[in-house]
Amino acid sequence: MSTYAGNLKKGEFIIHQSEIWQIQKSEFYSPGKGSALMRTKIKNVKSGKNIDYTYKSNESVETVDVNSIEMQYLYKDQEFAYFMDEQSYNQYQVPLSVVGRAIEFFKEGEKMFVYIHDDQPLSVRAPLSVTLKIVQTEDAVKGDTVSGAKKEAELETGVKVMVPLFIKVGEKISVNPETGQYTGRQ
Repeated sequence: MSTYAGNLKKGEFIIHQSEIWQIQKSEFYSPGKGSALMRTKIKNVKSGKNIDYTYKSNESVETVDVNSIEMQYLYKDQEFAYFMDEQSYNQYQVPLSVVGRAIEFFKEGEKMFVYIHDDQPLSVRAPLSVTLKIVQTEDAVKGDTVSGAKKEAELETGVKVMVPLFIKVGEKISVNPETGQYTGRQ
């Protein structure tokens, strides 16, 4: 299948230089003179490498048809994250370089969507927010009232994030796994 570059959207998969890439960001740009452009940031699904690439908006781009299957996250090792399709019980491994930093926020047993093409996993769609428990953080000091002040806290998955001073050990917080930012208290 193919489409015009002007129609590309974040999350789509395309063929670029004979390999499969995922659109991370796309931005329409009209320079005033000449044809309009589509600026993209694309990620190679095998290597995890990100590049910026600009297409002419009327340029034909080959798209890749993928399936999004809900799977259970099992575990990770030094190179891969492992997922299981609960319908077929097939297990898939996705390179950590492709999953990115979001893997640090995944708890074993959680469900998430894995993009599959020709029975090969391409990428993982991280949830917009995950709820995790605080296992270690400093107590707020009385009189420490600077607006917007933050402190470091360790979550149950072992990753550390910055949280507001009022957050205590044992509380559950919401975090955006793509950015690693605190988004609220549960």
